Amino acid sequence: MPIDPLPAWVLTRRRAIGDRVRAARQTRRLSQEKLGELAGLDRKTVNRIEQGTHGTSVDHLILIADAIGVPLRDLVE
Repeated sequence: MPIDPLPAWVLTRRRAIGDRVRAARQTRRLSQEKLGELAGLDRKTVNRIEQGTHGTSVDHLILIADAIGVPLRDLVE
């Protein structure tokens, strides 16, 4: 059963993943909208992941990693 509210360290790691997604996207000169199109996700979903405001699924991260062309581990390490 999930802890509510989530511990601060979980939120910190979520934001770090979002920062890595944003950095990888910007390195490839993709807008959030274009990344969303490539990954099959809504631009708002990409934004929420980058901001770390909402939890995301591993499936979404896999889609993003594939669309950007990086290994999943680069986004979550």
